[in-house]
Amino acid sequence: MGTTLAQRIQDNIRWVADFPEEGVHFADLTPVLADPQIFNGIMRQMSDWAGEVDIIAGLDARGFLISAGVAVLKDVGVLALRKAGKLPSPVHHVDYGLEYGEAALEIPAEGLDITGKRIFIVDDVMATGGTSQAALELIEQAGGVVTGFATILELTELNGRSKLADLPVFSITTA
Repeated sequence: MGTTLAQRIQDNIRWVADFPEEGVHFADLTPVLADPQIFNGIMRQMSDWAGEVDIIAGLDARGFLISAGVAVLKDVGVLALRKAGKLPSPVHHVDYGLEYGEAALEIPAEGLDITGKRIFIVDDVMATGGTSQAALELIEQAGGVVTGFATILELTELNGRSKLADLPVFSITTA
């Protein structure tokens, strides 16, 4: 019997203590994404979970890689949810808290009409859920309809999925 996708991911995560600050145990998924078999398995799994959608949204920055791969498999568009200050005005903007600070997400408020579009959000790691919740709020603010959220790794102790209580949340593996 072969090793499961979840186990292969677990075996390739690089854990870094006290990064980006003291007390945070950072899960670096760079080695996971660099392995073509694991990467392709992640894309296929998330594509299956996405169902019928119009757009795959990815969170800055590793979520961009994931969203592009899933969007190709789904034959739909991709939406980059950017960190604040990376786009010219006007923008839709949502502030949120992280486990180690404050941040914001933005998308263009002109030239992009997602009104009524079914949007599936993907990212690499779900921790406290602050970024995930901000992504949901941002898309809804712009008129989109979030259909679900998927992540490679969910840090279950931080209970991030509770911030997306009314949304299907999928994770390939947990820690």
